[in-house]
Amino acid sequence: MGIGELLSDSFGYANEGLFGKWVRWIILIIASIIFPLIMGYSLRIMKGTTPAPEPGEYLGMFIDGIKMLIIEIVYMIIPIIIGVAIFALSGGFGSAAMFGMNVENPAAYMGMLLASFGISMIIFIIVAFIFSLFAIIGMVRFARTGSMGQAFAFGEITNTIGKIGWGSYLIALIVLFIVIFIIYAVLGLIPVIGGIINLIIAPYIVMMTSRYYSLIYDQGA
Repeated sequence: MGIGELLSDSFGYANEGLFGKWVRWIILIIASIIFPLIMGYSLRIMKGTTPAPEPGEYLGMFIDGIKMLIIEIVYMIIPIIIGVAIFALSGGFGSAAMFGMNVENPAAYMGMLLASFGISMIIFIIVAFIFSLFAIIGMVRFARTGSMGQAFAFGEITNTIGKIGWGSYLIALIVLFIVIFIIYAVLGLIPVIGGIINLIIAPYIVMMTSRYYSLIYDQGA
């Protein structure tokens, strides 16, 4: 399945799952506010459920969402540690301390602080992206097996990505991230109601991306 087909199927899945089903959409908007609920719902989609499942058994959805949140946090621990370490090694904490003191040239320390922060953020984003390659497949594995341990089964995860093709997998994710970025960038240009629209379309984005991840996983299963 090519990237065009992945996007077409995923958008079609979200269209069918939400358009005309306004009660479901409203429920999922509320679930987006109670964040673990929408994550639990995305888990049901990543199980490969077709068509989109009805939200329900909300306690189970909430618990599944908490489990997914834990998985994401665990995957981000190392990128955060590396980012903080780079910030410290590049003099970020020292610059911050000096900037807060009554020094003769605070602008110089401000420049050093911003430089340290910029370097550490770039490295954090790169490392976080690398870890997200494994986290995405890991979360689908969790959805399919019901075992949190399978979210960290790196041998099986690597094997799945290998079957998909590392290049194909990277390109598929980059294209998805670009599409989502464009959507939110356009909404960000809309004053006042942009934030409200963001909340309204949150279930659509979750449904589309969860389906997209599920389809990618199936190519390497």
